[in-house]
Amino acid sequence: MSGHNKWTQIKRQKGITDAKKSKIFSKLVRFISVEAKLSGGKDSPGLRSAIEKARKVNMPNDVIERAIKKASEPGAHMDAVLYEAYGPGGVGLMIETLTDSKNRTVQDIKHILVKNGFALAGIGSVVWSFAKETTPEGIIWKPTTTIPLSDSDLELLDKLVDELEELDDIQEIYTNAE
Repeated sequence: MSGHNKWTQIKRQKGITDAKKSKIFSKLVRFISVEAKLSGGKDSPGLRSAIEKARKVNMPNDVIERAIKKASEPGAHMDAVLYEAYGPGGVGLMIETLTDSKNRTVQDIKHILVKNGFALAGIGSVVWSFAKETTPEGIIWKPTTTIPLSDSDLELLDKLVDELEELDDIQEIYTNAE
């Protein structure tokens, strides 16, 4: 009857929620770091937006301040890179990343794509089917053309996107699937 007491149940639930929070916090810390680096640690609209996003998910203030302080130090460097790929049924994927190692990130993305039977696309081969839109939350990519998918292709796409989102460096994934 082990595993049936109250503490074990609480411990399992806490472990699951802590893992989800950690994933979200690490992505937001990277986003805050990039915005702080761009603004030089000073107040800017991009940094304010990043801090507001962090506060919406209840990130502690000391974590936010540490991210800003770390990004303001010399030698700290994060790059925003946009990768393009084609997925199941010819669906275009726009993969936004924030990374301190472009080589590691591109290899991780390539590995996941190849494992699922897909590959990275050339620069500009997918971006034509999206329009860049500026919102108060930041820049988003809206599809200008959409592609209908069968149920099996839609399941493959969901699996692929879930695997890509597991990488800490990936911030957003945009598709033009219907």
